[in-house]
Amino acid sequence: MSGHHSPLAQFVVEPLVSIPVNGVGGLGLSFTNASLFMVLAISCVIALLFLTTTKKAIVPGRWQSVSEMMYQFVAGVVKDNVGDQGKKYFPFVFTLFTFVLFCNLLGLMPYYSFTVTSHIIVTFALAMLVFLAVTIIGFARHGLHFFSLFLPAGTPWWMAPLMFFIELFAYLARPVSLSVRLAANMLAGHTMLKVIAGFVLSLGLIGGWLPFAFLMVLSGFEIFVAVLQAYIFTVLTCVYLNDAIHLH
Repeated sequence: MSGHHSPLAQFVVEPLVSIPVNGVGGLGLSFTNASLFMVLAISCVIALLFLTTTKKAIVPGRWQSVSEMMYQFVAGVVKDNVGDQGKKYFPFVFTLFTFVLFCNLLGLMPYYSFTVTSHIIVTFALAMLVFLAVTIIGFARHGLHFFSLFLPAGTPWWMAPLMFFIELFAYLARPVSLSVRLAANMLAGHTMLKVIAGFVLSLGLIGGWLPFAFLMVLSGFEIFVAVLQAYIFTVLTCVYLNDAIHLH
């Protein structure tokens, strides 16, 4: 299949507003559909938090309950994985969680949507942000003693060089594993939804009822995966923070 009939057409980055930039190797500065949905994700988070905190009630309403639940959920994840010393990093973790969550969920909108987190460049940028932040925190708190993270306690001296490089490689691979996990799950799930939706359209009203029922079940599962992947991204961020703070 090709063009817009392909299940992969939904992942194509298309410029919405092109801004030519002369003299920079022919590059252009464009506002794309990816840019649009990142702005929408940020706007949805800001709107939700703003509207639910300006008129706080003792008995929370529906939307206030949602924002409070998100706050308490992320606070619990930070406390469980980092401890009390992780409180100062809560705004960073909460921002990551809400951004990834809303990018995942906006990609499930019918008719016109774009899944920002299906692109490895976006998830890798987020993962590198986490990696650099954790590394800076580690060196700021421990100095050169931070390198002890790469040498497990009790390692025999003759195995120390090998273990050091194995642990260092695993540490440097964190941005890759963190980004690929999120992007691959979003890419695979949305591709499957597009394929099943194509079966529904091609089989018509009579023959398409079974694929349509499966599509509804799969859509519910994808919502679960969208929330789960935001949670996993947040938990791993907290685990990395815990390593940088406690060196274990």
